Amino acid sequence: MTHTESSSQPLPPRRKFMRHALALAGSAQAATLATPAHSAPIGSALPPHQRNPGGTDTPYGQPATAEAAVVRTESREAGFSVWRTPLQHQRGIITPGGLHFAVHHNGIPDIDPARHQLMLHGLVDRPLRLDWERLQRYPMVSKVHFLECAGNSAANALSPFAMDLPLGQLAGEVSCSEWTGIPLSLLMDEARPQPSAQWVIAEGADAGSHARSLPLQALRQHGMLALYQNGERLRPSQGYPMRLFVPGWQGNANVKWLHRLEFSDIPAHTKDESGLYTQVLSDGRIQRFALTMEVKSVITRPSGQQTLPSPRGHYEIEGLAWSGRGRIAHVEVSVDGGRSWTEAMLHGPVLDRSFTRFTLPWQWQGQKAVLMSRATDEQGHTQPTRSTWKGRYAAHSFNHYNAIQAWAVDRDGRVENCYA
Repeated sequence: MTHTESSSQPLPPRRKFMRHALALAGSAQAATLATPAHSAPIGSALPPHQRNPGGTDTPYGQPATAEAAVVRTESREAGFSVWRTPLQHQRGIITPGGLHFAVHHNGIPDIDPARHQLMLHGLVDRPLRLDWERLQRYPMVSKVHFLECAGNSAANALSPFAMDLPLGQLAGEVSCSEWTGIPLSLLMDEARPQPSAQWVIAEGADAGSHARSLPLQALRQHGMLALYQNGERLRPSQGYPMRLFVPGWQGNANVKWLHRLEFSDIPAHTKDESGLYTQVLSDGRIQRFALTMEVKSVITRPSGQQTLPSPRGHYEIEGLAWSGRGRIAHVEVSVDGGRSWTEAMLHGPVLDRSFTRFTLPWQWQGQKAVLMSRATDEQGHTQPTRSTWKGRYAAHSFNHYNAIQAWAVDRDGRVENCYA
């Protein structure tokens, strides 16, 4: 482990922290056992839910009513709808289907799965037309991967001042699921692309016929025709009845409501890939087909608009890290605005191109603090500072923003987004 932890670093050793936590738990248990029994009759002080039978269950399970505030947030930008995952409430690596982020350019089409078909055509020896029944005959695989919109964290990329927003509204266009479907290599082997075919134009069945040109060999190696998510059929907002899924690639390239794959010798230069999803560098050069999402991490607790419950004490800093280039190798955390760093604990499973959960104990003394996390993936790529990222791209660029997220903790415990 390599870090530059100073002697004044407020992060205590992990064993000391755990001994302290166990001691507190033991004291609390002893106090409970020492409390004299109530003289009231047994059962009279029980809450209603322990005295009366509960309600009935539902055919499709729903969250508890007390969790009604844990929902996605929506905004409308440039004519399309963006729904963001409330990452500040997520504690594991799997995002529930109902909280998965979604971006809709032309609304959600109402598709009859019995009539929907997928075509493979163009520069192939054997064009295919596949309906749902036939697709169910192919072998399927299940893999856990994140999915992130290219424009995630755009507010931090563009705003000259740090906007006081919760994490979900700042960086909630990313989620992680178990995806189940057919490897595209199986379908390609059956269609037999011709030697001149180097690109695949994937098109959705939405009203705008959203399409992206994607490199054939990468699709063959990593691509999936996703049919299920987290053990159930894809939801309409996630591309029901089928979508393209390539782990680590920007969300816009994972075409939803997929209905055709056209094999071509050249890219189509469609509207989105030629405009909104083209990167402009600081020197004016254009970076086309930048598909892979870079290494990134965020501290989820404590994070924006949360408040630490007591003015000082022991806390656990918790967050999520991910990279479109592979597994997370390590995550470092700073509580002093980046002057010193300590390596956090990675919680398994640490999977390829998936969310990885990290934690670090922190003893807060009640002073102002700036919390930051910095992830490094297995290929050695590390999150840049905001100033470094801004120096790399044009002032109006915001796609693929992966700079370090900083949270300012005030003396009263309130946490706020900041630039550091």
